[in-house]
Amino acid sequence: MPNLKRILVCVFLLLMILLVLVFVLENQQSVSLLFLGFSGPQLPVSVVAMLAMLIGMLIGPVMCWFLGRSSRAARKRMI
Repeated sequence: MPNLKRILVCVFLLLMILLVLVFVLENQQSVSLLFLGFSGPQLPVSVVAMLAMLIGMLIGPVMCWFLGRSSRAARKRMI
């Protein structure tokens, strides 16, 4: 049974790698983002999308930690 689980995890990881590879290969056209008057460098769409995803994956947990911390402090003040 542990071998079956290991095989399924490996198959899932290989599928995820394949999907990311296909996404990157299909989105090679270059774009330049303009935000608040600042223009970014010309990067492929796939790089921009992956950077946005990674930044979101970093900001999300930090915000949850910060909001959870402030709500715990508010609960302590109520006691």
